[in-house]
Amino acid sequence: MVLLKNFINIFFVPELRKKVLVTLGILIVYRIGYHIPVIGVDIDKLKHFMDQASGASGILGYIDLMSGGAMRQATLFALGIMPYITSSIIMQMLTMTMPTLEQLIKEGEYGRKIINQYTRYLTFGVSLMQSFGFAMWVESMGLAITPGWAFRLLFMLSLTVGSMLVMWLGEQISFFGIGNGSSMIIFAGIVARFPQDFLKIWSLDFLSWEMAIFVTLLFVFFAAFIVFLEKGERKIPVQYSRRIVGHRVYGGQSTYIPFKINTAGVMPVIFSSAILNIPMGIAALLSSRFEFFKNMTEWFSMTGVLFNVVDFLLIILFTFAYTAMIMDPEELAENIKKSGGFIPGIRPGRKTAEFFNYILTRIGLIGALYLGLLAVLPNILWGVVNLPFYVSFLGGGSGTSLLIVVSVALETAAQIESYLIEHRYEGFLTSGRLKMRGAR
Repeated sequence: MVLLKNFINIFFVPELRKKVLVTLGILIVYRIGYHIPVIGVDIDKLKHFMDQASGASGILGYIDLMSGGAMRQATLFALGIMPYITSSIIMQMLTMTMPTLEQLIKEGEYGRKIINQYTRYLTFGVSLMQSFGFAMWVESMGLAITPGWAFRLLFMLSLTVGSMLVMWLGEQISFFGIGNGSSMIIFAGIVARFPQDFLKIWSLDFLSWEMAIFVTLLFVFFAAFIVFLEKGERKIPVQYSRRIVGHRVYGGQSTYIPFKINTAGVMPVIFSSAILNIPMGIAALLSSRFEFFKNMTEWFSMTGVLFNVVDFLLIILFTFAYTAMIMDPEELAENIKKSGGFIPGIRPGRKTAEFFNYILTRIGLIGALYLGLLAVLPNILWGVVNLPFYVSFLGGGSGTSLLIVVSVALETAAQIESYLIEHRYEGFLTSGRLKMRGAR
Protein backbone atom coordinates (compact mmCIF):
# COMPACT_ATOMS: atom_id res chain seq x y z
CA MET A 1 0.00 0.00 0.00
CA VAL A 2 2.81 2.40 0.83
CA LEU A 3 4.49 1.77 -2.52
CA LEU A 4 1.18 2.33 -4.33
CA LYS A 5 0.63 5.59 -2.45
CA ASN A 6 4.13 6.78 -3.34
CA PHE A 7 3.50 5.84 -6.96
CA ILE A 8 0.35 8.00 -6.97
CA ASN A 9 2.47 10.90 -5.72
CA ILE A 10 3.97 11.12 -9.21
CA PHE A 11 0.76 12.64 -10.54
CA PHE A 12 0.77 15.41 -7.90
CA VAL A 13 3.93 16.98 -9.39
CA PRO A 14 2.95 18.74 -12.67
CA GLU A 15 6.42 18.66 -14.25
CA LEU A 16 7.00 15.01 -13.34
CA ARG A 17 3.50 14.04 -14.43
CA LYS A 18 4.09 15.62 -17.82
CA LYS A 19 7.43 13.85 -18.28
CA VAL A 20 5.99 10.45 -17.34
CA LEU A 21 2.99 10.85 -19.65
CA VAL A 22 5.20 11.99 -22.53
CA THR A 23 7.46 8.97 -22.03
CA LEU A 24 4.52 6.56 -21.91
CA GLY A 25 2.96 8.15 -24.99
CA ILE A 26 6.17 7.84 -27.01
CA LEU A 27 6.63 4.22 -25.94
CA ILE A 28 3.07 3.48 -27.06
CA VAL A 29 3.86 4.96 -30.48
CA TYR A 30 6.99 2.80 -30.61
CA ARG A 31 4.97 -0.33 -29.83
CA ILE A 32 2.46 0.56 -32.56
CA GLY A 33 5.29 0.69 -35.10
CA TYR A 34 6.34 -2.73 -33.82
CA HIS A 35 3.15 -4.19 -35.34
CA ILE A 36 3.42 -2.58 -38.81
CA PRO A 37 4.88 -5.20 -41.18
CA VAL A 38 7.16 -4.46 -44.13
CA ILE A 39 5.73 -5.40 -47.54
CA GLY A 40 7.24 -8.31 -49.45
CA VAL A 41 8.37 -10.72 -46.68
CA ASP A 42 6.84 -14.09 -45.86
CA ILE A 43 6.49 -13.44 -42.13
CA ASP A 44 5.37 -16.95 -41.20
CA LYS A 45 8.47 -18.49 -42.78
CA LEU A 46 10.66 -15.83 -41.19
CA LYS A 47 9.26 -16.56 -37.71
CA HIS A 48 9.78 -20.27 -38.22
CA PHE A 49 13.35 -19.72 -39.38
CA MET A 50 14.19 -17.42 -36.46
CA ASP A 51 12.85 -20.03 -34.03
CA GLN A 52 14.54 -23.04 -35.58
CA ALA A 53 17.73 -21.94 -37.34
CA SER A 54 20.98 -21.86 -35.39
CA GLY A 55 21.81 -18.55 -37.08
CA ALA A 56 19.14 -16.91 -34.97
CA SER A 57 21.59 -16.87 -32.12
CA GLY A 58 23.86 -14.52 -34.02
CA ILE A 59 23.30 -11.00 -35.33
CA LEU A 60 19.64 -11.47 -36.25
CA GLY A 61 18.77 -12.98 -32.89
CA TYR A 62 20.48 -10.13 -31.05
CA ILE A 63 18.79 -7.38 -33.11
CA ASP A 64 15.50 -9.21 -32.68
CA LEU A 65 16.02 -9.11 -28.91
CA MET A 66 16.92 -5.41 -28.82
CA SER A 67 13.96 -4.54 -31.07
CA GLY A 68 11.51 -6.40 -28.85
CA GLY A 69 10.84 -9.15 -31.42
CA ALA A 70 10.33 -6.76 -34.35
CA MET A 71 13.04 -8.48 -36.39
CA ARG A 72 11.30 -11.85 -36.52
CA GLN A 73 8.15 -10.14 -37.74
CA ALA A 74 9.96 -7.89 -40.27
CA THR A 75 8.16 -4.81 -39.00
CA LEU A 76 8.83 -1.13 -39.60
CA PHE A 77 10.99 -0.90 -36.46
CA ALA A 78 12.94 -4.12 -37.11
CA LEU A 79 16.33 -2.37 -36.77
CA GLY A 80 15.29 -0.66 -33.54
CA ILE A 81 17.64 1.85 -31.94
CA MET A 82 20.86 -0.06 -32.71
CA PRO A 83 21.90 2.00 -35.81
CA TYR A 84 21.77 5.15 -33.68
CA ILE A 85 23.78 3.55 -30.87
CA THR A 86 26.37 2.27 -33.36
CA SER A 87 26.65 5.76 -34.87
CA SER A 88 27.01 7.33 -31.43
CA ILE A 89 29.90 5.00 -30.62
CA ILE A 90 31.63 5.83 -33.89
CA MET A 91 31.22 9.58 -33.30
CA GLN A 92 32.57 9.31 -29.75
CA MET A 93 35.63 7.51 -31.04
CA LEU A 94 36.12 10.10 -33.77
CA THR A 95 35.87 12.99 -31.29
CA MET A 96 38.82 11.49 -29.39
CA THR A 97 40.97 11.11 -32.52
CA MET A 98 40.03 14.01 -34.83
CA PRO A 99 41.12 17.50 -33.68
CA THR A 100 38.25 19.20 -35.55
CA LEU A 101 35.57 17.21 -33.77
CA GLU A 102 37.43 17.50 -30.47
CA GLN A 103 37.36 21.26 -30.85
CA LEU A 104 33.61 21.18 -31.48
CA ILE A 105 33.07 19.37 -28.19
CA LYS A 106 34.92 22.16 -26.37
CA GLU A 107 32.60 24.79 -27.87
CA GLY A 108 29.79 23.81 -25.54
CA GLU A 109 26.15 23.58 -26.57
CA TYR A 110 26.77 24.68 -30.16
CA GLY A 111 29.42 22.03 -30.67
CA ARG A 112 27.22 19.32 -29.18
CA LYS A 113 24.42 20.22 -31.59
CA ILE A 114 26.76 19.87 -34.55
CA ILE A 115 28.03 16.50 -33.27
CA ASN A 116 24.45 15.32 -32.77
CA GLN A 117 23.61 16.31 -36.34
CA TYR A 118 26.60 14.35 -37.66
CA THR A 119 25.42 11.39 -35.58
CA ARG A 120 22.00 11.57 -37.24
CA TYR A 121 23.55 11.58 -40.71
CA LEU A 122 25.71 8.60 -39.78
CA THR A 123 22.66 6.81 -38.38
CA PHE A 124 20.98 7.18 -41.77
CA GLY A 125 23.98 5.57 -43.48
CA VAL A 126 24.23 2.73 -40.97
CA SER A 127 20.49 2.07 -41.31
CA LEU A 128 20.82 1.83 -45.07
CA MET A 129 23.68 -0.67 -44.80
CA GLN A 130 21.96 -2.81 -42.19
CA SER A 131 18.63 -2.81 -44.03
CA PHE A 132 20.39 -3.76 -47.29
CA GLY A 133 22.15 -6.63 -45.52
CA PHE A 134 18.85 -7.76 -44.01
CA ALA A 135 17.16 -7.60 -47.43
CA MET A 136 19.90 -9.67 -49.07
CA TRP A 137 19.70 -12.21 -46.25
CA VAL A 138 15.90 -12.46 -46.63
CA GLU A 139 16.30 -13.12 -50.36
CA SER A 140 19.08 -15.68 -49.86
CA MET A 141 16.89 -17.62 -47.41
CA GLY A 142 13.96 -17.62 -49.83
CA LEU A 143 11.80 -15.49 -47.52
CA ALA A 144 11.07 -12.72 -50.04
CA ILE A 145 7.73 -13.03 -51.84
CA THR A 146 8.93 -11.21 -54.99
CA PRO A 147 12.77 -11.01 -54.97
CA GLY A 148 14.52 -8.27 -56.91
CA TRP A 149 15.62 -4.67 -56.67
CA ALA A 150 12.07 -3.40 -56.26
CA PHE A 151 11.75 -5.46 -53.09
CA ARG A 152 15.22 -4.48 -51.86
CA LEU A 153 14.66 -0.75 -52.32
CA LEU A 154 11.22 -0.82 -50.68
CA PHE A 155 12.56 -2.93 -47.84
CA MET A 156 15.55 -0.63 -47.31
CA LEU A 157 13.36 2.48 -47.41
CA SER A 158 10.88 1.05 -44.91
CA LEU A 159 13.49 -0.09 -42.37
CA THR A 160 15.60 3.07 -42.74
CA VAL A 161 12.59 5.34 -42.19
CA GLY A 162 11.59 3.20 -39.21
CA SER A 163 15.08 3.41 -37.73
CA MET A 164 15.20 7.20 -38.10
CA LEU A 165 11.77 7.48 -36.50
CA VAL A 166 12.91 5.33 -33.55
CA MET A 167 15.97 7.59 -33.19
CA TRP A 168 13.69 10.65 -33.14
CA LEU A 169 11.39 9.05 -30.56
CA GLY A 170 14.40 8.30 -28.36
CA GLU A 171 15.55 11.92 -28.60
CA GLN A 172 12.11 13.16 -27.59
CA ILE A 173 12.22 10.97 -24.48
CA SER A 174 15.65 12.37 -23.58
CA PHE A 175 14.48 15.97 -24.08
CA PHE A 176 10.94 15.91 -22.71
CA GLY A 177 10.54 12.61 -20.84
CA ILE A 178 12.13 10.50 -18.12
CA GLY A 179 15.44 8.70 -18.56
CA ASN A 180 17.78 8.21 -21.49
CA GLY A 181 15.77 7.81 -24.69
CA SER A 182 17.88 5.07 -26.28
CA SER A 183 17.91 3.01 -23.09
CA MET A 184 14.16 3.43 -22.62
CA ILE A 185 13.47 2.24 -26.18
CA ILE A 186 15.56 -0.90 -25.62
CA PHE A 187 13.97 -1.35 -22.18
CA ALA A 188 10.46 -1.23 -23.64
CA GLY A 189 11.32 -3.76 -26.35
CA ILE A 190 12.77 -6.28 -23.90
CA VAL A 191 10.08 -5.90 -21.23
CA ALA A 192 7.36 -6.35 -23.86
CA ARG A 193 8.54 -9.94 -24.33
CA PHE A 194 8.53 -10.88 -20.65
CA PRO A 195 4.94 -12.23 -20.44
CA GLN A 196 5.39 -14.40 -23.53
CA ASP A 197 8.72 -15.75 -22.27
CA PHE A 198 7.40 -16.64 -18.83
CA LEU A 199 4.41 -18.39 -20.36
CA LYS A 200 6.77 -20.43 -22.53
CA ILE A 201 8.85 -21.38 -19.52
CA TRP A 202 5.86 -22.62 -17.51
CA SER A 203 4.11 -24.39 -20.38
CA LEU A 204 4.18 -28.15 -19.88
CA ASP A 205 5.43 -28.91 -23.39
CA PHE A 206 8.38 -26.53 -23.08
CA LEU A 207 10.25 -27.48 -19.91
CA SER A 208 9.84 -29.80 -16.96
CA TRP A 209 8.55 -28.11 -13.83
CA GLU A 210 11.94 -28.59 -12.14
CA MET A 211 13.71 -26.74 -14.96
CA ALA A 212 11.04 -24.04 -14.99
CA ILE A 213 11.59 -23.42 -11.27
CA PHE A 214 15.37 -23.38 -11.83
CA VAL A 215 15.09 -20.79 -14.63
CA THR A 216 12.74 -18.60 -12.56
CA LEU A 217 15.02 -18.71 -9.51
CA LEU A 218 17.99 -17.95 -11.71
CA PHE A 219 16.16 -14.93 -13.09
CA VAL A 220 15.43 -13.68 -9.55
CA PHE A 221 19.04 -14.30 -8.48
CA PHE A 222 20.53 -12.34 -11.37
CA ALA A 223 18.08 -9.48 -10.86
CA ALA A 224 18.93 -9.26 -7.14
CA PHE A 225 22.65 -9.50 -7.92
CA ILE A 226 22.40 -6.59 -10.36
CA VAL A 227 20.47 -4.43 -7.90
CA PHE A 228 22.99 -5.18 -5.13
CA LEU A 229 26.02 -4.16 -7.20
CA GLU A 230 24.34 -1.24 -8.96
CA LYS A 231 23.62 0.28 -5.55
CA GLY A 232 27.17 -0.32 -4.30
CA GLU A 233 29.46 2.71 -3.97
CA ARG A 234 32.73 3.85 -2.39
CA LYS A 235 32.36 7.02 -0.31
CA ILE A 236 35.39 9.33 -0.36
CA PRO A 237 35.31 11.76 2.62
CA VAL A 238 35.89 15.44 1.85
CA GLN A 239 36.61 18.08 4.52
CA TYR A 240 36.07 21.79 3.83
CA SER A 241 38.12 24.31 5.78
CA ARG A 242 36.52 27.25 7.53
CA ARG A 243 36.57 30.68 5.91
CA ILE A 244 35.67 33.94 7.66
CA VAL A 245 34.13 36.60 5.41
CA GLY A 246 33.15 39.66 7.39
CA HIS A 247 31.19 38.48 10.38
CA ARG A 248 30.17 35.16 8.79
CA VAL A 249 31.89 31.78 8.89
CA TYR A 250 31.69 29.60 5.78
CA GLY A 251 32.67 25.96 5.33
CA GLY A 252 33.99 23.67 8.00
CA GLN A 253 31.58 20.84 7.18
CA SER A 254 32.37 17.29 6.15
CA THR A 255 30.81 15.48 3.19
CA TYR A 256 31.70 12.67 0.81
CA ILE A 257 31.93 11.90 -2.90
CA PRO A 258 30.17 8.66 -3.90
CA PHE A 259 32.01 6.55 -6.49
CA LYS A 260 29.69 3.84 -7.79
CA ILE A 261 31.05 0.35 -8.40
CA ASN A 262 29.54 0.53 -11.87
CA THR A 263 30.26 4.12 -12.82
CA ALA A 264 29.69 3.53 -16.53
CA GLY A 265 26.22 2.05 -16.10
CA VAL A 266 24.79 -0.14 -18.83
CA MET A 267 26.44 1.70 -21.75
CA PRO A 268 29.56 -0.55 -22.03
CA VAL A 269 27.30 -3.57 -22.56
CA ILE A 270 25.29 -1.77 -25.24
CA PHE A 271 28.48 -0.47 -26.89
CA SER A 272 30.04 -3.93 -26.93
CA SER A 273 26.94 -5.45 -28.48
CA ALA A 274 26.81 -2.72 -31.13
CA ILE A 275 30.46 -3.30 -32.08
CA LEU A 276 29.90 -7.06 -32.30
CA ASN A 277 27.04 -6.41 -34.69
CA ILE A 278 29.52 -5.44 -37.41
CA PRO A 279 31.36 -8.79 -37.90
CA MET A 280 28.19 -10.71 -37.08
CA GLY A 281 26.24 -8.78 -39.71
CA ILE A 282 28.89 -9.29 -42.39
CA ALA A 283 29.05 -13.00 -41.60
CA ALA A 284 25.25 -13.38 -41.73
CA LEU A 285 25.11 -11.57 -45.09
CA LEU A 286 27.84 -13.66 -46.74
CA SER A 287 27.27 -17.00 -45.00
CA SER A 288 25.20 -18.39 -47.87
CA ARG A 289 28.01 -17.79 -50.40
CA PHE A 290 31.25 -18.42 -48.53
CA GLU A 291 32.11 -21.31 -46.23
CA PHE A 292 34.37 -19.13 -44.08
CA PHE A 293 31.54 -16.74 -43.17
CA LYS A 294 29.22 -19.67 -42.57
CA ASN A 295 31.70 -20.96 -40.00
CA MET A 296 32.03 -17.45 -38.62
CA THR A 297 28.29 -17.31 -37.84
CA GLU A 298 28.76 -20.46 -35.78
CA TRP A 299 31.80 -19.02 -33.99
CA PHE A 300 29.84 -15.88 -33.14
CA SER A 301 26.79 -17.68 -31.81
CA MET A 302 25.76 -16.32 -28.42
CA THR A 303 26.72 -19.59 -26.72
CA GLY A 304 30.02 -19.86 -28.63
CA VAL A 305 33.40 -19.41 -26.96
CA LEU A 306 34.69 -16.73 -29.37
CA PHE A 307 31.61 -14.53 -29.02
CA ASN A 308 31.71 -14.61 -25.23
CA VAL A 309 35.48 -14.00 -24.98
CA VAL A 310 35.33 -11.02 -27.35
CA ASP A 311 32.20 -9.67 -25.65
CA PHE A 312 33.84 -9.95 -22.21
CA LEU A 313 37.00 -8.12 -23.34
CA LEU A 314 35.05 -5.39 -25.15
CA ILE A 315 32.89 -4.75 -22.09
CA ILE A 316 35.99 -4.30 -19.92
CA LEU A 317 37.54 -1.96 -22.50
CA PHE A 318 34.40 0.16 -22.87
CA THR A 319 33.88 0.31 -19.11
CA PHE A 320 37.25 1.98 -18.57
CA ALA A 321 36.84 4.17 -21.67
CA TYR A 322 33.34 5.36 -20.74
CA THR A 323 34.35 5.96 -17.12
CA ALA A 324 37.24 8.12 -18.32
CA MET A 325 34.81 10.12 -20.46
CA ILE A 326 32.34 10.92 -17.69
CA MET A 327 34.76 11.18 -14.75
CA ASP A 328 37.81 13.46 -14.95
CA PRO A 329 39.93 13.06 -11.78
CA GLU A 330 41.96 16.20 -12.46
CA GLU A 331 38.87 18.36 -12.95
CA LEU A 332 37.21 16.90 -9.86
CA ALA A 333 40.33 17.51 -7.76
CA GLU A 334 40.61 21.09 -9.06
CA ASN A 335 36.96 21.84 -8.22
CA ILE A 336 37.44 20.55 -4.67
CA LYS A 337 40.59 22.64 -4.26
CA LYS A 338 38.82 25.80 -5.49
CA SER A 339 36.02 25.19 -2.99
CA GLY A 340 38.52 24.97 -0.13
CA GLY A 341 38.08 21.24 0.35
CA PHE A 342 40.53 18.41 0.79
CA ILE A 343 40.57 14.68 1.40
CA PRO A 344 41.97 13.83 4.85
CA GLY A 345 45.54 12.59 4.47
CA ILE A 346 45.80 13.63 0.79
CA ARG A 347 47.32 16.89 -0.40
CA PRO A 348 45.04 19.03 -2.60
CA GLY A 349 45.74 19.31 -6.32
CA ARG A 350 47.78 16.71 -8.19
CA LYS A 351 47.95 14.21 -5.30
CA THR A 352 44.17 14.29 -4.97
CA ALA A 353 43.78 13.69 -8.72
CA GLU A 354 46.15 10.71 -8.50
CA PHE A 355 44.17 9.37 -5.58
CA PHE A 356 40.88 9.67 -7.52
CA ASN A 357 42.46 7.97 -10.52
CA TYR A 358 43.67 5.14 -8.27
CA ILE A 359 40.22 4.67 -6.74
CA LEU A 360 38.45 4.81 -10.11
CA THR A 361 40.84 2.23 -11.55
CA ARG A 362 40.26 -0.22 -8.72
CA ILE A 363 36.50 0.28 -8.63
CA GLY A 364 36.35 0.32 -12.42
CA LEU A 365 38.03 -3.08 -12.59
CA ILE A 366 35.42 -4.55 -10.25
CA GLY A 367 32.63 -2.93 -12.25
CA ALA A 368 34.09 -4.10 -15.56
CA LEU A 369 34.44 -7.70 -14.35
CA TYR A 370 30.92 -7.57 -12.96
CA LEU A 371 29.46 -6.36 -16.27
CA GLY A 372 31.50 -8.81 -18.32
CA LEU A 373 30.68 -11.83 -16.19
CA LEU A 374 27.00 -10.94 -16.06
CA ALA A 375 26.88 -10.72 -19.85
CA VAL A 376 28.63 -14.04 -20.58
CA LEU A 377 27.83 -16.24 -17.57
CA PRO A 378 24.19 -16.89 -18.58
CA ASN A 379 25.41 -17.76 -22.08
CA ILE A 380 27.66 -20.42 -20.59
CA LEU A 381 24.87 -21.71 -18.37
CA TRP A 382 22.44 -21.95 -21.27
CA GLY A 383 25.07 -23.76 -23.31
CA VAL A 384 25.55 -26.31 -20.52
CA VAL A 385 21.86 -26.71 -19.69
CA ASN A 386 21.01 -26.62 -23.44
CA LEU A 387 17.91 -24.45 -23.13
CA PRO A 388 16.31 -23.16 -26.34
CA PHE A 389 17.49 -19.80 -27.65
CA TYR A 390 14.16 -18.04 -27.36
CA VAL A 391 14.20 -18.06 -23.53
CA SER A 392 15.05 -14.41 -24.02
CA PHE A 393 14.16 -12.82 -20.72
CA LEU A 394 17.82 -13.43 -19.89
CA GLY A 395 18.91 -12.07 -23.24
CA GLY A 396 18.24 -15.07 -25.42
CA GLY A 397 20.77 -16.91 -23.32
CA SER A 398 22.52 -13.69 -22.35
CA GLY A 399 22.48 -11.55 -19.21
CA THR A 400 22.66 -8.41 -21.36
CA SER A 401 18.91 -7.86 -21.58
CA LEU A 402 18.32 -8.42 -17.85
CA LEU A 403 21.16 -6.02 -17.04
CA ILE A 404 19.63 -3.38 -19.31
CA VAL A 405 16.16 -3.83 -17.84
CA VAL A 406 17.26 -3.63 -14.19
CA SER A 407 19.75 -0.79 -14.75
CA VAL A 408 17.30 1.35 -16.71
CA ALA A 409 14.58 0.69 -14.13
CA LEU A 410 16.91 1.76 -11.29
CA GLU A 411 18.00 4.92 -13.12
CA THR A 412 14.42 5.87 -13.95
CA ALA A 413 13.26 5.24 -10.39
CA ALA A 414 16.13 7.39 -9.08
CA GLN A 415 15.10 10.28 -11.35
CA ILE A 416 11.47 10.01 -10.27
CA GLU A 417 12.50 9.89 -6.62
CA SER A 418 14.62 13.03 -6.99
CA TYR A 419 11.61 14.92 -8.39
CA LEU A 420 9.37 13.73 -5.54
CA ILE A 421 11.88 14.63 -2.84
CA GLU A 422 12.47 18.01 -4.47
CA HIS A 423 8.75 18.76 -4.22
CA ARG A 424 8.55 17.63 -0.58
CA TYR A 425 7.05 14.23 -1.22
CA GLU A 426 8.38 10.97 0.15
CA GLY A 427 10.67 9.15 -2.25
CA PHE A 428 9.25 6.81 -4.85
CA LEU A 429 11.01 3.79 -3.32
CA THR A 430 10.81 4.85 0.32
CA SER A 431 8.09 4.42 2.89
CA GLY A 432 6.45 7.13 4.89
CA ARG A 433 3.53 9.52 4.95
CA LEU A 434 2.91 12.00 2.18
CA LYS A 435 3.95 15.50 3.10
CA MET A 436 1.49 18.18 2.14
CA ARG A 437 2.44 20.11 -0.94
CA GLY A 438 3.59 23.63 -0.16
CA ALA A 439 3.75 22.93 3.60
CA ARG A 440 6.01 25.17 5.65
